[in-house]
Amino acid sequence: MSKIILTGDRPTGKLHVGHYVGSLRRRVELQDSGEYDKVFIMIADAQALTDNAEHPEKVRQNVVEVALDYMACGLDPEKSTLFIQSQIPQLCELSFYYMNLVTVSRLQRNPTVKSEIQMRKFESSIPVGFFTYPISQAADITAFQATTVPAGEDQMPMVEQTREIVHKFNAVYGDTLVEPKILLPDNQACLRLPGTDGKAKMSKSLGNCIYLSEEADEIKKKVMSMFTDPNHLRVEDPGSLEGNTVFTYLDAFCRKEHFGRYLPEYEDLDELKAHYQRGGLGDVKVKKFLNHVLQEELELIRARRKELQKDIPYIYEVLRRGSEEAEQVAAQTLDKVRDAMKINYFSDTELIQGQAEKFQ
Repeated sequence: MSKIILTGDRPTGKLHVGHYVGSLRRRVELQDSGEYDKVFIMIADAQALTDNAEHPEKVRQNVVEVALDYMACGLDPEKSTLFIQSQIPQLCELSFYYMNLVTVSRLQRNPTVKSEIQMRKFESSIPVGFFTYPISQAADITAFQATTVPAGEDQMPMVEQTREIVHKFNAVYGDTLVEPKILLPDNQACLRLPGTDGKAKMSKSLGNCIYLSEEADEIKKKVMSMFTDPNHLRVEDPGSLEGNTVFTYLDAFCRKEHFGRYLPEYEDLDELKAHYQRGGLGDVKVKKFLNHVLQEELELIRARRKELQKDIPYIYEVLRRGSEEAEQVAAQTLDKVRDAMKINYFSDTELIQGQAEKFQ
């Protein structure tokens, strides 16, 4: 069986470092590994509209922002298919069929849906499109027969629901769809990078993000104001690592060679942590080190993005070609689904012949 990747992001703003360590960095590694037959990267504009229906221009403008971030990070249109979700009409039809295989109570139990509803304060005014988001995502994944979904920890319930839909569909209609598996980051700190304010989720709406395209001085400002240990009041005080955003970011980004360049008095991150925990190491020094690490990681991405911005028509051409290719693949899957569900009336010659004989 072919090994196929499907993953993507909602275009509600520029991508941030949480996206980067959660899945984007890994996508580039997987793309370049040669282990996968196809890599599909989706800009999920239709899903973004489920809670931005009254602000379509916001979504429209951010499609190219996300595409720029993708390519600046190293996603290569010669190796990966970059496409726009709304340009693949087969996804809507697949979603419609899958809705018959999922109960309302099951959607209500989805932890990701529940947390997103709480965060957006929808209460009883939940848009139906947003509520059925897991079903739409199942259509996205299965349309491309994806075997692997690189994603952060928060997407585990969504992929699990896709697996349930695949299992139910195949049980009812015969072996048709591929059951995907989620591929989580290797690094525990990358599973869900917190916001700069220490909140559990990095979110554009909360204003606690570091964006991939931000200028160096803005990144430094955000790093130097990061949440640390509120009880670490003096340099000589012992500090705690638990819930300390600066050290979580170092876990996600720092490599041993960074110490030789920016903090040579320490051998590695474990030694830095030990010093902080026993006291005698100030937050400012650790933050300055993190700033160096982040600047090194993001400098090349920022430079590539500025080059790509000089030819925006090329970016749209990449997305147009990718969308055409993605639609062809999705159409093939939809044909298989229709065949399995016995709604392929005009291509089923046996049905037509049988009905003809029946009425003779």
